[in-house]
Amino acid sequence: MAEKGLRKRVARLISGQNSNQVLDMSNTVRHGWSMFNILSILVGLVAFVIALVGLVPLLGWLNWLALPMAIVGTALGLLSDSKSGRNLNLLVLIFGGFRLFLGGGFI
Repeated sequence: MAEKGLRKRVARLISGQNSNQVLDMSNTVRHGWSMFNILSILVGLVAFVIALVGLVPLLGWLNWLALPMAIVGTALGLLSDSKSGRNLNLLVLIFGGFRLFLGGGFI
């Protein structure tokens, strides 16, 4: 519905009618920003799987790989409109950091 109104305003601007009005794009949907949330969730899931494998004794070093991935995923989640990807990556950060703390790898 908002798209029809936007098309009408663009058509009026192109045709020269009401040329003193500025095109208002504030109510349009930001479609590209939802892709950042999907990327954030994918990065978070990969980091979570790596952190789970890092629970196995002698494989705790994998958490050093999972933490930077979770940081990148958190940054992508911060750029998106939704919060689910960011929250997943924050949980992976807490989980991996706590595992490193218990194993003595993170002081």
